[in-house]
Amino acid sequence: MPDAATTVERGELLLELNQVSKYFGGVRALHDVDLELYRGEVVALVGDNGAGKSTLVKVISGVEHPDSGALRVRGEAVRLETPRAAQSAGIHTVYQDLSLCDNLDAVRNLFLGQEITGGFLRGRPVSRHRMEQQARDVLDSLAVKVRSLNTPVGGLSGGQRQGIAICRALISDPSMVLLDEPTAALGVSQRAEVLDLILRLKSQNRGVLVISHDLKDVQEVADRVVVMRLGSKVAEFGRGEYTSSDLIAAITGAHEAPRSPESN
Repeated sequence: MPDAATTVERGELLLELNQVSKYFGGVRALHDVDLELYRGEVVALVGDNGAGKSTLVKVISGVEHPDSGALRVRGEAVRLETPRAAQSAGIHTVYQDLSLCDNLDAVRNLFLGQEITGGFLRGRPVSRHRMEQQARDVLDSLAVKVRSLNTPVGGLSGGQRQGIAICRALISDPSMVLLDEPTAALGVSQRAEVLDLILRLKSQNRGVLVISHDLKDVQEVADRVVVMRLGSKVAEFGRGEYTSSDLIAAITGAHEAPRSPESN
C-alpha cells in the first residue's frame, strides 16, 4: 500500500466552496459551509447521520443546487446544474450503491453510457477490443485484480466491485473523485483493498473527497478531516493534529472541538 503519511507540498486548489447553504422547505440541510480540495490530497468528510455530508456531496456533484454561496473549480466560479456538468468540470462521484449492472462484465460496466465506437463508415459499432485495452490500463493503474474481464461483476467480491466503480470514474480522467462510504459493509481484507485504491488515486495527483463513518479508515488515509454537525462545518483537522477523541467530540458536540489553524 502506498505510504499515507508521506507529506507533499499542497498542490493546485481544485475545488472551493464558500458559505454554501441549502434548505429543503424549512429544514436547513447546509449552513455557510466552506470547503477546499487540493490536487493530490485526500479529504475525509465525517459526521453523524443528518450532519449534511450527503447533501454537501450532492451539491458538489450537481444533483442538488445551493440556495446561497459560491462554488469554484480551479479558481473559476461555476454553477453545477447537473451531474453531467459536474463531470465536465472534472468531478466524478462514486455513490455507496455503486450503480453497477451485476449481469454485465467489467468492461461493459466501465464504459456504460460512454462506449467506444468505430467510424461512421462501419455504422459506429462498439469497439470491444479498444474498450478491453483501455479497461486493462485503468484497472492496472489502480492495481484492481479480476479473474477475467468477461466475468459478470455480480460474481466479484465487494472490494473488486468497489474497484470497478472507482475505475469507471477514471475513464473520463477526472481531477476530483468523490467517494460515498467506500468501505461500508466490507470485510477487513476488502477494506484494505479500497483504502489502497484511495491512496493510489492520491498518488495519481487527483483530489479525493471521502465520506466515511469509519474513523479508523479516516485516520489511515486522510490528509485532512472536515467534521459536519447539523448542517455546519464545525471542525477541521490536519494529519497528526487530532486524536480519535477529538473527532468524536466534534461529531457529537460533546465539547467545542479545536479547529486547525488553517480553518480559522
